Amino acid sequence: MPTEIRPDDPGLADGAGEWVGAYVHIPFCRRVCPYCDFAVVEGAGDLRAPYLDALTAEIEAAEPFGRPLDAVFVGGGTPTSIEPADLGGVIARLRSRFGLAAGAEVSLEANPEDLTPEVAADLAEAGFDRISLGVQSFDPDVLGFLGRRHSPAEAAAAIATALATFSSVNVDLILGTPGESPASWRRSVDLAIGSGIQHLSAYALTVERGTPLGRSVQAGAPAPDPDDQADKYEHAVGAAESAGLVRYETSNFARPGHHCRYNLLTWAQGEYAAFGNGAHRNRNGVRSWNVRRVDRYLERAGSDPRSGEERIAGWAREMERVSLGLRRAAGVRSGPGGQALLATAEGRRLVELGVIAEPDGRLVVTRPLLGDEVARTLLTLSGPT
Repeated sequence: MPTEIRPDDPGLADGAGEWVGAYVHIPFCRRVCPYCDFAVVEGAGDLRAPYLDALTAEIEAAEPFGRPLDAVFVGGGTPTSIEPADLGGVIARLRSRFGLAAGAEVSLEANPEDLTPEVAADLAEAGFDRISLGVQSFDPDVLGFLGRRHSPAEAAAAIATALATFSSVNVDLILGTPGESPASWRRSVDLAIGSGIQHLSAYALTVERGTPLGRSVQAGAPAPDPDDQADKYEHAVGAAESAGLVRYETSNFARPGHHCRYNLLTWAQGEYAAFGNGAHRNRNGVRSWNVRRVDRYLERAGSDPRSGEERIAGWAREMERVSLGLRRAAGVRSGPGGQALLATAEGRRLVELGVIAEPDGRLVVTRPLLGDEVARTLLTLSGPT
């Protein structure tokens, strides 16, 4: 794991752009949550062995970076729907093809109901040192609305197991579910932080088109209330920072030394490989992505699974650098993009309102709830002629 440096340190934020990483997508879920818009599939047990074979082939065909991986993130879907030994085989393939740097972060997502002490021990043996638990809430009614299969007690047990097994533990919480009271949210935050976790992610529930939740809201069901979500976000910020978890990105908080390396390198435009259906990568100035459907990915096993790409260069790369960097509490070096923003009437207004600031040549969003306002302004900027 990284040294005990604060996760909002500007040097760490900027230096993460020199790291390289890899993302592995495991699309299988026992049940797809009604709010989920990811590239996932429910059940499909018969596809798991061929999918692992296709992953192996894609990894073996990938170009190494010329230096070992600093971070690996296995996400989904539900990675713990796959046997730990099979996940370990994926990590072994990555190690063989790319190498792993000394102290590399090897992280995976897990559902609380899957994480028994035996499974946790097997995952650690497979090479994982960081785990992210999709707890989402400690309120059984909220969990039911979100389609989650675990109980609050199972979530608490999984956190205890994770803390006893892995060097770094994250808990994901979702804020602003319709029907979630302020007291319920405060209790979820307090229970998560009070467990002793080293990392917290607090995300607002979003309604995605085409999902069961999206269709329900379109038919007239209650949608998340933005004012309610803002209040709950502010509570999470205060509670986390009071407990020593530093906010280092809009929705992420960590104790010193427990920031997510993989996330930091992506926000700093670092390079990363990616494997599996729907996976996105950033290599040599080109962003590319794989076919989204599992069956299409399997059809391309042993060949190129990409479905599209775009080259990010010039002004587009500068705008991406600023927009990604502004997600971080450390902000981003102002540079041409930052100066272009500050030169606009809207940029000056955002400075006057205290939404953005420029201390020591860095552009920082000081009111993260209004970060979308800054992003919209960035989208209007045109490059130098």
